[in-house]
Amino acid sequence: MSKFYYNQEQESYDAIVVGTGISGGWAAKELCENGLKTLVLERGPMVKHRDDYPTANMDPWDFPHGGRITREDKEKQEKQSRTGYTTSAASKHWFVNDLEHPYNETKRFDWMRGYHVGGRSIMWGRHSYRWSDIDFTANKKDGIAVDWPVRYKDIAPWYDKVESYIGVSGENLGLPQLPDGQFEPMMELNCVEDHVREKVAENFGGRVITAGRVAHINSDKKFEGDGRVRCQFRNRCIRGCPFGAYFSSVSSTLPAAEATGNMTLRPDSIVHEVIYDPNTKKATGVKVIDRETKEEFEFKAKVIFLCASAIASTSILMQSKSDRFPDGLGNDSDQLGRNIMDHHLGVGASGKFDGFDDKYYKGRKPNGIYLPRFRNLGGDSNSDKFIRGYGYQGGASRGNWEEIVAEASHGKNFKDAILKPGGWTFGMGGFGEVLPYEDNRMTLDYDKLDKWGLPTITFDAEFKENEWNMREDMKEQAFDMLTKAGLRDVQAFDNPGALGLGIHEMGTARMGRDPKTSVVNGNNQVHGCENVYVTDGAFMASASCVNPSLTYMAFTARAANHAAQELKKGNI
Repeated sequence: MSKFYYNQEQESYDAIVVGTGISGGWAAKELCENGLKTLVLERGPMVKHRDDYPTANMDPWDFPHGGRITREDKEKQEKQSRTGYTTSAASKHWFVNDLEHPYNETKRFDWMRGYHVGGRSIMWGRHSYRWSDIDFTANKKDGIAVDWPVRYKDIAPWYDKVESYIGVSGENLGLPQLPDGQFEPMMELNCVEDHVREKVAENFGGRVITAGRVAHINSDKKFEGDGRVRCQFRNRCIRGCPFGAYFSSVSSTLPAAEATGNMTLRPDSIVHEVIYDPNTKKATGVKVIDRETKEEFEFKAKVIFLCASAIASTSILMQSKSDRFPDGLGNDSDQLGRNIMDHHLGVGASGKFDGFDDKYYKGRKPNGIYLPRFRNLGGDSNSDKFIRGYGYQGGASRGNWEEIVAEASHGKNFKDAILKPGGWTFGMGGFGEVLPYEDNRMTLDYDKLDKWGLPTITFDAEFKENEWNMREDMKEQAFDMLTKAGLRDVQAFDNPGALGLGIHEMGTARMGRDPKTSVVNGNNQVHGCENVYVTDGAFMASASCVNPSLTYMAFTARAANHAAQELKKGNI
């Protein structure tokens, strides 16, 4: 059976996209819509929207063992199971088998991977926030790492484009640290969330609670894609959404690319090297191993987009060695693999609320509240113990508040439906910025090969003093806000876990102006090989404190349009 979907194999293409997730889908869409014949390569199996969401419509009683995974399942996902993300039978199938895809840890690193068409765009938390110039200028202001070669004005039009296309529900607030956007109607706060919002505003000047800005359609507006309609408030998002209500590449960008007739999609294709031509100083294609047969292929193209996720794309660059780039493609700076970032989470407070016993809410809202950054923005907000900042996600429910926070809800055991609702609880957990440190890094181990004969990845990265100091403030402020909002039995918590737990891997091929200190330029082109673009989390030069996927999409759309124009001009 042919591995190719939508179109048949050609000898060469205008463009190759590696990866089919958040970034890869956008690269495919923009390149194809610009008229480029594009080969899209995915290392995992095919997933078709609706057809391949096996648990999407299953109820708790449909699962054996109460929805808990078996000991055998846990052994196959031992590292991922320690995070809680894979301990539910409803979603464990989206995450890779650790035994088949091993990695090494000098220090604990929680690497969550989804190897299939659609990647982690099927399982993502969907929170979608813009960066501001506070973020883009932070490295320069603090004298840390390298300055971003772009500013908010460069990315704002692409944020507009992405938000308008994917559908993001939210509320414009007029905050300089969290720019407004093109939003669907906000998902309403419930009565306790409204109460806490009022009390926080009353007691803490400048702090604003809003609904999480999430990539969910919340109106009857028609969106492009495979029959996308408004959110049904089922909160089964991680299983795959048959309604296409939240954005994923399989329901949205990949169908758009397919509709042009310019896309060829090949799953089960493990890209491990970009081929470099020293005469032209360009890449000519990629080397691929078939996941099932282990047959080796080469595919050629005029431009290549690496969108395999931060760690995987950098691994490909590291394996792409030549006389010109003996330490990996674009690695003149020795920054390839360095500066691993994520967000640190698992710290905050929760409590009980007496009142509103006659109030409830309809459906299972797939998001909660968001409290934007309020630290180190000038004046009284500044801290002398740490730089940068954090925000909070959380919410209120008559049950377990963590179920409305995507990064906290995975792995909760199924519970029987109860006839009488319990009391109100409210909780909030912080998401803090991790600084880029050169010695937080990944390397390749050629002595430990995987089943395809490729080197495995070793992580050596950790939180440092700035993150630990920030966590103390995150815990204290959450406790203080909930106490002054009138909650009782308020308890602070701090469960740091490790890097990777936020599933927001960033850095490893950072953006910058100078090839001596960075891997890609301001258009996401690899220094010294400018027909290779890196547009997933690898290019990030700093992390901000907001979920990064919207920024990946905006930069990817921008870079794909840049590539199309440069090809037409004959510059790459």
